[in-house]
Amino acid sequence: MTKILLVDDSKFLRLATERALVRAGYDVHTANDGEQALSMARDFHPDIILLDMLLPKIPGPEVLKSLKKDPQTHGIPVIVFTGLSQKNAARLQQDGAYAFLDKSELSLDKGCSPLLAAIADILQTLKGQTGAADVRTRQ
Repeated sequence: MTKILLVDDSKFLRLATERALVRAGYDVHTANDGEQALSMARDFHPDIILLDMLLPKIPGPEVLKSLKKDPQTHGIPVIVFTGLSQKNAARLQQDGAYAFLDKSELSLDKGCSPLLAAIADILQTLKGQTGAADVRTRQ
């Protein structure tokens, strides 16, 4: 079962997204700030991290940089999951983000299907790049 760390400070969005991911068969843990995200990434060892950029305590871009510098977490693919403009995507990918998902383009107010499809596509791509042993897909 794929383990996902979902990091978002919006309680409503975090709970709705977590519920949808769990129903889709993922093992999900959540964090609501950057400090908690770094701690949970080390403890939980997720297969992927969905990371919002606007977080309390430690902002998302700093969390991303810290994750990529830490030997325990540097190999975890980080998917930026934010409402920030797409123009930030290139800079975030230079900082180590694997992919960029724009919350506004996913129409989350109408359901989580687009998000689930995007995550499934990303996981399939990761599986092809790293092999089945490295990224566990939904069962």
